[in-house]
Amino acid sequence: MRKAICTGSFDPVTNGHVNIFERAANLVDELTVCIFDNKKKKSLFAIDERLDLLRESTLHIDNLTVDSYDGLVADYLKEHDINVIIRGLRSAVDFEYEFNQAQMTKHLVSGADTIFLLTAPEFLYVSSSGVRELAQFHGNVHGLVPECVELALNAKHNHELSS
Repeated sequence: MRKAICTGSFDPVTNGHVNIFERAANLVDELTVCIFDNKKKKSLFAIDERLDLLRESTLHIDNLTVDSYDGLVADYLKEHDINVIIRGLRSAVDFEYEFNQAQMTKHLVSGADTIFLLTAPEFLYVSSSGVRELAQFHGNVHGLVPECVELALNAKHNHELSS
């Protein structure tokens, strides 16, 4: 059985992420999308909110499960008998960062390999941080994120205004 994982903070999940998940799911029998909390980032959505948004955004992908983990990707791989990581790349800058991460993971889990999928051209400019900033200033995020995420962003920022 071919199992793989897509990792990230997904704060929030974007249509670019979902496109990578759809394509990755076609390559393996089981795909796990796992939220790893990035301690360097200040999160907009709590882990539970992100889990819910990811689940709703990926209901149409039959062989995908959503999880979260507070630890090293290498440890998750070992615990779940996964040896393939699939990551999306938007640019050469992404590649430099992801290449180093892949090498570190390979050092920790010798059988682990990372597959890079190029982002679809229509999503090259879409990032979670860009979406968060756009939503913060009440910009239009329609088409950049799944509908459930758009609603959650609007609710979060409208709530902040009334607080």
